[in-house]
Amino acid sequence: MTTARDIAELVRLPAALSVPGDALAGAAVTGTLGWRTAGLAASSVCLYWAGMALNDYADRELDAVERPERPIPSGRVSPTAALRVAGGLTAAGIGLAAVGGRRAVAVALPLAATVWTYDMLAKPTPLGPVVMAAARSLDVLLGGSAAPRRAVPAALALGAHTAAVTVLSRGEVHGSSPAVARAALATTTAVAAAVAGTGLRRGRTGALGRLASATLAGTYALTVGRAQAAAAASPDAVTVRRATGTGIRGMVPLQAALVAGGGAVATAVGLMAAGPALRAAAKGISPT
Repeated sequence: MTTARDIAELVRLPAALSVPGDALAGAAVTGTLGWRTAGLAASSVCLYWAGMALNDYADRELDAVERPERPIPSGRVSPTAALRVAGGLTAAGIGLAAVGGRRAVAVALPLAATVWTYDMLAKPTPLGPVVMAAARSLDVLLGGSAAPRRAVPAALALGAHTAAVTVLSRGEVHGSSPAVARAALATTTAVAAAVAGTGLRRGRTGALGRLASATLAGTYALTVGRAQAAAAASPDAVTVRRATGTGIRGMVPLQAALVAGGGAVATAVGLMAAGPALRAAAKGISPT
């Protein structure tokens, strides 16, 4: 019998704490942070969970060999149930996007299509990291859908980070290579520098916002970069898996840096609380 915990494992429940910051970042940098942002964040979470369920559905035969403890190969969740969960969460995500109006729905639809394309088609191909990065970028644009052009730099920053983490994550089972880990580290450094620089140049942010943005970007670079440097020195599966988990959690300070750079310092501080919560929750249910 499938339990609530089985479903929580299927959708990687704790990892969803890394998702609302996308919508907050998009809204903050476009100056549209408000009550509608909560609905867009909830939409993002639903689509993320849908992607996780769909991931396990698509990988069920591979997981039976490499990760037999996962819900589907262990027999705790049937493939049909996983597909239904993915479909239901996708519909919920698109429906919640309607809170932001037609522009938000216009972003949520291709976002949902990108999630399904990644899991069902692109994941095992060289285009997999690109498609995953596109999904994360669209997630930021969902939050900034009221003025999407202004959200593009933030979307690209989170997209680049996601691509690096996704490429490195391919070595979670059999290990990676020093070159891949070094490339991820270089990407992290470049993204942190770009976000900090953008925050410092924003005239309307104020001194506190600029300082907070630079500090949070540095926090992101230090935490994620340290784990990726360890993977570059020893690219075995355990170290790579640890670096991947750190990269997922590292979304939070990166998002917070963007939010602070958009002038919403209090929101950025509140968002940082998701970091410890994600680490604590990950002890019970793996986010990867």
